[in-house]
Amino acid sequence: MSESIGNSGKGTKLHTKILLGLLIGAVVGIAANQLLGGDHAAVVWVNKYLAGPVGQIFLRMLFMIVIPLVFASITLGVAGLGDLGKAGRVGGKAIAYFFASTALSATLGLIIVAAVRPGESLDPAIRESLLQQYAGDASSRVEAAATSTFGIGTIVNIVTRNPVKSAVDLDLLGIIFFALMFGAALTQIRADRAKPMIGFLEALNDVVIKIVGFAMRLAPYGVAGLIFGVTSAFGFHLLKPLAAYVLVVIGALLLHVLINLSAILRFLVGISPMLFFKRIRSALVTAFSTSSSSGTLPTALAVAEQNLGIPPQIAGFVLPLGSTMCMNGTALFEGITVIFLCQVFGVDLTMGQMVVVMIMAVITAIGAAGVPGGSIPLLVGILTMFGVPGEGIAIVLGVDRILDMSRTTVNVWGDLTATAFVAKSEGLWNASMVPAVEGLDRGASDESPGWPPPMQRP
Repeated sequence: MSESIGNSGKGTKLHTKILLGLLIGAVVGIAANQLLGGDHAAVVWVNKYLAGPVGQIFLRMLFMIVIPLVFASITLGVAGLGDLGKAGRVGGKAIAYFFASTALSATLGLIIVAAVRPGESLDPAIRESLLQQYAGDASSRVEAAATSTFGIGTIVNIVTRNPVKSAVDLDLLGIIFFALMFGAALTQIRADRAKPMIGFLEALNDVVIKIVGFAMRLAPYGVAGLIFGVTSAFGFHLLKPLAAYVLVVIGALLLHVLINLSAILRFLVGISPMLFFKRIRSALVTAFSTSSSSGTLPTALAVAEQNLGIPPQIAGFVLPLGSTMCMNGTALFEGITVIFLCQVFGVDLTMGQMVVVMIMAVITAIGAAGVPGGSIPLLVGILTMFGVPGEGIAIVLGVDRILDMSRTTVNVWGDLTATAFVAKSEGLWNASMVPAVEGLDRGASDESPGWPPPMQRP
C-alpha cells in the first residue's frame, strides 16, 4: 500500500489541494468582479471557455457514475446483510433517523428565523429590484414547481415502471427501489446462482470507485472553476441587502452541526465530533464545491469505508438512501426561506401555520433532487400555500448558490452521521474501528494511481 502523502513529503494532501482551489477561485473571482465587473468581456470569456468547462467536466465525471454506484452499492448492501429481515431493520433505522434529524434541523431553523425576523429589514426598493433582476429565472422555477410537488404521486412513482428510463432521467428514488428489490431477490435464490451476479456487482463497484479517483484528481481545478463562476458573477453586492438572511441560514446550519449532530455523534455514536469531522472533510469539501449530495456520493462512500472504517454493506446501503432522503440542511434552509419571504411580503403566520411549514419543509426536502438547486421548485410550492407569490423566490436566487453549497455540506454531514449511527446500532462498528491513518490520503498524489484503495467486502 502506498505511503500517505502527508508522511511522504512528496506532495500536498488531496483535501488541502481542493481547499486551495476553493480559496484561489473565490479570491480571483471576487477580485475580477470588483475590478472589472461580472459582465466584463474578459470575465465572461474566462467563465465561458475556461473556468466553466473545467468545473462542468468535474461535475459531469461525478454525475456520470452516480447511477451505477447507487445501484451496485445498494444491491450489494442488501445482499451483504444476508436476509430481508435484517435489511428491513437497517432500512427502518435509517429512515427513522432521516426523518427525526431532518425534523430537528427544520425546527431549529424556524425558531431562529422567527426570533431574528430578517425579512422585516429588507428595503422594499431592493425587493422590487431583485424581483425584476431575476424575474425570468423565477418564472422557470415556478413552472418547474408545477411538476415537482410532493404528494401521493411521488410515493407511487418511487416504484419505477422502467429502471432503464429511471437511470436515464437520473431518477434516484426509482433506481434505489429497483436496487432494493434486486438485492432482496439475490438473497432469495441459491447461493451458487447469486454468486456470479454479486461478483459482477463487486467488480462494477470497484471500477466506479476507481473512476472517482480519476475525477478527484481534477477536483482542485474543477472546484476553482465552479467557485470562480459564482464569485465573479455576483461578488459582494447581493450579499449586502440579503446579509441578515444569509447569516441566519448559515448560522442555523452551523448550530445544527455544532449542537444537534455533534450531540448525536458524541452520545449516540460514541465518537469525537472533531475526529469525525477530520475524517469526513474530503466529502464535505466535495459537497461544498459541487452543491450536490448525489455528486458527492462516490466520495462519501469512500470516506465512510476508508476513513471511518464503516462496513461496506452498511455504508453502501445507508449512504445512497441518505443522499436522497437525509436532507438536514435543505429542510432547515426551506423553513427559513419560507418564513423569511413571508416576512418580506408581510404575511403573518400563526404558530399552527409555522408547524405546517416545518412539516412541509421536511417532506419536500426528502423529495428534493440531490443536485444543485434541486429544492427550489419544491420550495415554490410551499410559498404559494401561504399566499406568497411564487415569483418571490427571485429575491433569494442571487445568493442561493452560496447557501446551496452550505446546506449541501450539512446534508452530507448528516448522511455520514446517519451511516455511523446505523452501523453502531447494529453492533457492526464503533469508534475504536476508525483507522489510525486516513485512507483517502494514501496514494492520493498524482504520482500514485492507487487512490482510492479498493473497497473490501466481506
